[in-house]
Amino acid sequence: MTPFRILALAAAALLSLAGAASAAEHVVVQKGKAFSANKLSVKLGDTVKFLNEDPFSHNVFSLSDAKSFDLGSYGQGLAKSITLDKAGTVEVECAVHPDMKILIEVAK
Repeated sequence: MTPFRILALAAAALLSLAGAASAAEHVVVQKGKAFSANKLSVKLGDTVKFLNEDPFSHNVFSLSDAKSFDLGSYGQGLAKSITLDKAGTVEVECAVHPDMKILIEVAK
């Protein structure tokens, strides 16, 4: 392997680590049939963890263009996460409790 190739691989590895280090994890608690916030602002690449503290199941989902997902049903004490990989607004709801809603703004 040439010295240039070694240097290029090392630079790519450092950039990858720098990107991973700047990503944050945000925790949204589900309690009392509500999310702990109505709105959340995050950066591109951040992760949002949905933690269920209710004594019953929740099913968190979004049909938004910026992030479409369905975390499925999960019970008390469990958490599921998503990584936000596209800028925009993500409207999140609970399929079990339709009044539960949160807007996540994903900035570049």
